Amino acid sequence: MGDIGSVMIVGLFVMLILGVPIAITLGLLTAVGVWMADSNPMIMAQRFLAGGSVSSLLAIPGFILAGELMSAGGLSRRLVRVASVFFGHLTGGLSMSTVVAGTFFGAISGSAPATTAAVGSIMIDELEAKGYKRGYAAALATAVGPLGQMIPPSIPMVVWGVLAEESISRLFLAGIIPGLIAAAGFCVVSVLYARRMGIPRESRATKADILFALRDGSWALLAPVVILGGIYSGIFTPTEAATVGAFYSALIGLFFYRDLQFRELPAILIKSMRTTAVIMFIIAVAYGFAWVMASEQIPGRLTESLLALTTNPFLLLLIINLMLLVLGAVMDNISAMVILSTVLIGLGQQIGLDPIQLGAMVVINFAVGMVTPPVGYSIFVASSISGMRVETIARHIWPFLLVLLGVVGLIAYVPAVTLWLPGFYD
Repeated sequence: MGDIGSVMIVGLFVMLILGVPIAITLGLLTAVGVWMADSNPMIMAQRFLAGGSVSSLLAIPGFILAGELMSAGGLSRRLVRVASVFFGHLTGGLSMSTVVAGTFFGAISGSAPATTAAVGSIMIDELEAKGYKRGYAAALATAVGPLGQMIPPSIPMVVWGVLAEESISRLFLAGIIPGLIAAAGFCVVSVLYARRMGIPRESRATKADILFALRDGSWALLAPVVILGGIYSGIFTPTEAATVGAFYSALIGLFFYRDLQFRELPAILIKSMRTTAVIMFIIAVAYGFAWVMASEQIPGRLTESLLALTTNPFLLLLIINLMLLVLGAVMDNISAMVILSTVLIGLGQQIGLDPIQLGAMVVINFAVGMVTPPVGYSIFVASSISGMRVETIARHIWPFLLVLLGVVGLIAYVPAVTLWLPGFYD
């Protein structure tokens, strides 16, 4: 693989094991690679700048801000209420309402941690009050987080579309069916848990309750329609949709629901900018790292090494998915996608995998990583909200993980799951 490649690969694993922040790790290794190759140091700065200058990445701050404004503006609370009046009277109804609310919120925020935070902050206490164990409630809030990355819009889908130079709109469509299958699986888990624990049913909502919830939540329910409808009708691009979503959330929160105050906007903007800055910094340095890797032909050699193990497409898909699941559990998904994109695209071409199917497979594998110990970010978000230990949440999350792993298997081996809807967009 060469001295530079060996140093970078070994250095990456060593620094990750030592707990060095991923952005610092990638930046330092890029500098080492440039130095060992005796290249002009200005190249590193140019690659970092190029990594953060892709226009499609402008969607990221928009979707992050939209998610923050939705939570502060009362849209997420109203989505939960709408879900509750329709599902609350069923066995496991409150748990299913959490899943449905997470699905709707995921169709706006595009982020797993944001979905967990928005739904968990409302539902964890409510679930515990109705007889659910708090550890289960926190695990459920954690599990619905990946729906924010599967169901469009999705921030990781935007990143992968930029890296692979694929249609972001088609990638968005590829995540809809897997997201709905995962949501349906979570609902099955909800029913089985409620039966095992003897959770009593809620009383059926009255017609007046349903009408009030729909009327009060109508603006929140329209948000996914505005964002996704605008994209697929050709009114605006996914990048523009992020800005529209942020303005829509602010407008509804400030002037219609009035749960959002003007004095809160500076804090929300600062929080969104901090989150955006972290993501963009990681992407920028990961671009530099990926450039050094590519210049040393490391991705091609890694691809050849994997193909030397087997040329059986079934086994290669299994190896790729296992690799993605492991990396997703220990590594930030944005930086992992940037680092591995060249290798994964090459492998996909070798085994004849459709690029859209590959993109959905990569993003959803890393979405599962968001809820997998030890580095699953959504678990830490749920832990912070609920006050439960990460270990306790991990004990309750395994049924939801089985559902997500089943979805990953379907994506890998049943192409229609990800390609049927994008086929209508061609």
